[in-house]
Amino acid sequence: MSSAVSSSSSAGSAGNSTLITSTGIGSGLDISSIVSALTNAYGAAQTNELNAEQTQLNSQISAYGTFSSALDTLQATLSTLENPSQLAGFDATVADQSIASATTTAGAVAGQYSLEVNNLASAATLTSQAFTGGSSAVVGSGTLTIAVGGNSASINIDSSDDTLAAIASAINAAPNNPGVTASIINTTAGGRLVLTGTATGAANAITVTQSGGDGGLASLVYDPADNVTNLTQTQAAQDASFSINGFAATSPSNVVTGAISGVTLNLLGQSAASTPTTLSITPDTSSAQTSIGTFVTALNGVLSSVQSLTGYDPSTQTAGPLNGDPTIQSFENQLYGILDQINSGNSSGIQSLSDLGITANAQGSYDTNTDTLGNALSSNLSGVQNLLGGSNGLATQLNTLLNTFTQPGGLLATVNQGLQSSLSNVTQQQTQLQAQLATYSATLTTEYNAMDTAVAALKETQTYLTAEFNPNQSTSSSSSSSSSLSSGNLGT
Repeated sequence: MSSAVSSSSSAGSAGNSTLITSTGIGSGLDISSIVSALTNAYGAAQTNELNAEQTQLNSQISAYGTFSSALDTLQATLSTLENPSQLAGFDATVADQSIASATTTAGAVAGQYSLEVNNLASAATLTSQAFTGGSSAVVGSGTLTIAVGGNSASINIDSSDDTLAAIASAINAAPNNPGVTASIINTTAGGRLVLTGTATGAANAITVTQSGGDGGLASLVYDPADNVTNLTQTQAAQDASFSINGFAATSPSNVVTGAISGVTLNLLGQSAASTPTTLSITPDTSSAQTSIGTFVTALNGVLSSVQSLTGYDPSTQTAGPLNGDPTIQSFENQLYGILDQINSGNSSGIQSLSDLGITANAQGSYDTNTDTLGNALSSNLSGVQNLLGGSNGLATQLNTLLNTFTQPGGLLATVNQGLQSSLSNVTQQQTQLQAQLATYSATLTTEYNAMDTAVAALKETQTYLTAEFNPNQSTSSSSSSSSSLSSGNLGT
């Protein structure tokens, strides 16, 4: 007995030293798969719930982004409609295009005018005598003072650089040049210095005086006030002279603004034989039609976005991500409240969008009858402007509505902030759940590994006992140990 006990102890020691600790080796079970399946089952309900909530929140955030983009597009079309003076421009047409051209700006009104141009505005031109030797001819030294209007510059010419070309370069390079360019023309008689004013108008006449030096610069003096005109004035500085509807007017420039409100004239030539030409200012309804058409397109974009985001498809039993959303419902109610207005106080006869040919269709969007719109713009532009623009115009009301949604801190920003907060909360819950599942998985793994170790020890004991009590079966004990252990038959 003592020998058996001793042998058993030895076997036990040997068994303990040879236990295999790899997961599942002792029991033959796939412990990793079992633990994974049990862990997944344990957290499945909560995982699915959080994933579904995350998907829904991301879908809503994306949907609100789409809705916000559509609102921005619509809002960008309203600035022209809000301002009556910008809604429709005006075309300016001059019958004799050799006399003048014209463009319109804000403030122009329709009208027809008689325009006659007596002379164009011009800049002064002075030309010197001919100097033998051309550009290299020596003129003289001293100081030239050139004045244009109220500005003047004194230019020093020294004896080392006193040729005709050097004088021209010095004038052009003067840092305080009053508005004169100098050039040289070479003729059969010699080189001539030409001074040309850079600005038109009678106030921009050129005078040239000289002082000091060797006196040679006296040949370039032009001072009519002192009766010294050694330069020849080949063109006088003068104002443009013209008449509108028979009333005389002048301008220092050939580009005339302010003569007719909202109209810029570009005078090009003198009228022939005092024959006036016709200047016509007419509404440009094409630009207004384009602006209104762009607005209707953007409006339909918003309505289409709302329908797709909030609608329900019975064939697929699928609802849009914002189906039943109170914020979108509130927007729709306010939007239609503005679009359906009838401005009975507008005595012009243009009282609603339908008067412009803009009507709702069965699909929930708006159609535009271009003929009706064109007729309204041509016959009653002011009525169209009053309906859409001004402090209580439809465009102004729409812009106010959109601002409550799109501005920083507005409704959309508030909603998005709430959705992002909820999404962050879901992410935190998912992180916490993963930590819990990791702990649960570790606990199961520990328990299954303990069971696996125990089974391995039993198998070792079974093998030993089989060898001790039934040596004839020792060779097969390893292969049958699992079935023997499970049946409880150790042999005798």
